Amino acid sequence: MVFALLLIVDHEIKEHLHMDTLSKCLKAKRFAMKEKNSTDRVVYKCIKSKANVEIYMGEKKITSLILE
Repeated sequence: MVFALLLIVDHEIKEHLHMDTLSKCLKAKRFAMKEKNSTDRVVYKCIKSKANVEIYMGEKKITSLILE
């Protein structure tokens, strides 16, 4: 199980970023929301989900989410 910050554009997941904790995810979401305009069709969402993860140069990276 991982926490992921999702970037959703037009109801489609465009990017996902691994977060260590839910609080870090919510903090990153608040920061990202400051930069967006109200007319953007962008939504940020924090989720807890199963995922395929790889470790590259000491950092975890989500290769794919397993949405159930």
